[in-house]
Amino acid sequence: MAQPRLILTGASGFLGRHLLEYLKDEYEIFSIARRSPQECGVPDWPNLHWFQVDIGEASHLRSVFDAILSGGGVDLVIHLAAHYDFTGEDHPEYWRTNVGGLRNVLELCKPLRVRRFFYASSVAASRLPPPGKVLNEDSPPDGEHVYAITKRIGEEMLREYVDTVPSCIVRFGAMFSDWCEYPPLFKFLETWLSRSWNARVLGGRGLSAIPYFHVRDAVAFFKAALARKDLLSPCEILIASTSGSTNHRELFEAATRAYFSRPVRPIYMPKVLCGPGMLARDLVGRALGDRPFERPWMAKYIDLQMNTDASRTYARLNWQPRERLHILRRMPFLVENLRTNPEKWNALNRAAMKEVRQRINLRIHRFLEAYEEAIVLSLMDAFRGPKAKPWFLSYKRISPEELEWAHRQVLRQVMNVVRTREKAIFINYCRDLAYRRFSQGFSVHELADALQTVNDVVLKVVLQDPKAQGLEQALQDHITMAINLGIDQVQDVYEELSGSSYTPPV
Repeated sequence: MAQPRLILTGASGFLGRHLLEYLKDEYEIFSIARRSPQECGVPDWPNLHWFQVDIGEASHLRSVFDAILSGGGVDLVIHLAAHYDFTGEDHPEYWRTNVGGLRNVLELCKPLRVRRFFYASSVAASRLPPPGKVLNEDSPPDGEHVYAITKRIGEEMLREYVDTVPSCIVRFGAMFSDWCEYPPLFKFLETWLSRSWNARVLGGRGLSAIPYFHVRDAVAFFKAALARKDLLSPCEILIASTSGSTNHRELFEAATRAYFSRPVRPIYMPKVLCGPGMLARDLVGRALGDRPFERPWMAKYIDLQMNTDASRTYARLNWQPRERLHILRRMPFLVENLRTNPEKWNALNRAAMKEVRQRINLRIHRFLEAYEEAIVLSLMDAFRGPKAKPWFLSYKRISPEELEWAHRQVLRQVMNVVRTREKAIFINYCRDLAYRRFSQGFSVHELADALQTVNDVVLKVVLQDPKAQGLEQALQDHITMAINLGIDQVQDVYEELSGSSYTPPV
């Protein structure tokens, strides 16, 4: 029996990577992500098809969906791709990805006739409830933060497609792992477990609280939701989270006790002083070029609690979060991972801290696609035209058809390097090329300078486009550096084969 087929957007993200691990044996997966599988550590599984594309780019996304449709379509879509940061600023990426990107995906899903479209929203899409009240599946997405606004628009957008793309809205709690990977919690622990002057300081009465949700429970949630996909109502809202909330005082006590093996008394900073203090620190950080994670906009949330009641979801799915994965139960595991493997801890959490943005390498890749023919024509002229370098003798003996083929091959290798950001691809290609050209009688001068000419021509053609202005350094980082590494590999192979060292031509 054929396996069910599923599209997963945001596959390279925190939840996406964990979800792939669960889905890989039961589904044929079409993963859509901005990063390559190598960058995010996803193995080459037989059931996995990886498309490195930005959902905000409709034309490129369409080619992916056309390929999926022509191959038989899919049964399910899990849409995780989204932008979120903690700056408090109205970043254009919220609108480009969370609104425009979702629209692109929904439009392209219409001909697929999917059985269910799961949309990742957040409990943070709603305003914090009044004291004594809770957020539940009926709470409106009425939050004031730009992220909440775009998630509300997304939830409303799903209702436009109710007849063609049956959906389910999933509001997640604050997701973490045993390595943390949730930026605010990471910054809390970094401060509380340090010798910093503010290591014991908690804002207000330390009662600021949100619901935390272990990523392993998130995977279990999807397992239950996928099993009951046909029983869900159109645009039904589910809450993927623990119920209640956990405050800073509880987190501080659990973390410091696990780390120091003794209780540590916090110092409470009155709420009235927190706002001015955070503003002052932010102003100093701006002046020094190193702004703190805590931003002034966060002050208004001190001592407020996002209490949540997800009991209806638990009943609907016959599922609920496991007690042993509660944040306070897992804190000793987080602290132990920090203590025993600080390198991995910092690498994972620094990666989670990175602001999601339109990736420059994908912008460069689009330029290379758009100007492929112009680059090839310019290379043909540079190698065989009247101004061709006199030491390109071997290239002049090649037929025009073979030379054009060679140019396309090297250009597509460059494009692969830019798309994946894996320079080893080009290094390995140049090593194989060097063996081939050596056997054909090409000199090391010819081959090394030919690669340099490729670099020069690519940069010249791309930078003629006004939209590429400002990308000079990025082109150097993604293209020139890779080609320089390739040239070095060529020189190594020629020295290995001939015993001669490389001397640039005069």
